[in-house]
Amino acid sequence: MITLARESRGISQSELAARIDMSSGNLSKIENSDIGITEEIIEQIAKETNYPASFFTQQEDVFPEHLIYRKREKVTQSLLTIINAKGNIIRLQIQQLLKILNISNPELPNFEVTEINTPQIIAQKVRKAWRLEKGIIEDTIKLIESNSIAVASFEFGTERVDSRCILTETKHPIIIYNKSLLGDRQRYSIIFQLGHLIMHTAFKIGRDRDIAHEANLFAAEFLMPEKDIKKDFENGISLPLLAELKQKWKVSMISLLYRADDLGYLTSNQKRYLIQQFNEQKLRRREPLELDVPTEKPSLLRKWISDIKIKQKLDMKGMASILNMKPDEFIELYG
Repeated sequence: MITLARESRGISQSELAARIDMSSGNLSKIENSDIGITEEIIEQIAKETNYPASFFTQQEDVFPEHLIYRKREKVTQSLLTIINAKGNIIRLQIQQLLKILNISNPELPNFEVTEINTPQIIAQKVRKAWRLEKGIIEDTIKLIESNSIAVASFEFGTERVDSRCILTETKHPIIIYNKSLLGDRQRYSIIFQLGHLIMHTAFKIGRDRDIAHEANLFAAEFLMPEKDIKKDFENGISLPLLAELKQKWKVSMISLLYRADDLGYLTSNQKRYLIQQFNEQKLRRREPLELDVPTEKPSLLRKWISDIKIKQKLDMKGMASILNMKPDEFIELYG
């Protein structure tokens, strides 16, 4: 828990040791449970990391088996360490909520990817199982939460990491996304992580598998089903059309371009020309503001927290204490 606390604050082991007037060697031994720790030192560490002392008494495992990110190729390890630590803390908090409310795991479908059972076919199966008859999904987070998958968000401190999925100790699925995401990227990231949860968390995955590519194939079919979107591509692809379709399908223009290409509606020359237009108009970095897709808001965790507050007659401070948080951080994350 000491490691988790300092990593979530971006504090190195040597930096924390200096702050509490301890050698790095002794702090390392404490973190590895090689030597004991006094209440006084716990109070010092709590002060320096801005967590209540109760945070350090938790007896849960920290690093879960599945830590699947949607990110750019080059992201510094220091950034991933902070995101990983904060994600694990949210995981511990959700585990506590589930335990208090006695909520069982959702009936999440699991499908293994094979040559025949492709990510696209799996996406179709999940849509059918969830009775998604219309092509367009109006609210991805509402859909995810209606199937009891917990959704949380915080500022990742970088635009290079979009989201991740994680499982609780009892295998309850959680999706965590970067709070700074634009609406179209948020929606795609949510379904990208849904693909991971369904296709990759219940099965042994070989090292040669490109699971990010599989999750992308799943997300594209789930959000833009071939049977529904193909009629939108039949009369040719242009930037104005992609702009129009973005408002309809609530995904980015570039995602629509790649979807049209995947479905065979673009020649290599047409694709090259359109990408050149994207680059010339600087649309790869930022699509027009007037086309922005509204961001979606999670509500399931707030409902669980509200249920506990009412049942146990707690105020905000009491609820924060149950989750081993300071009140101001509780408000920022769940308020």
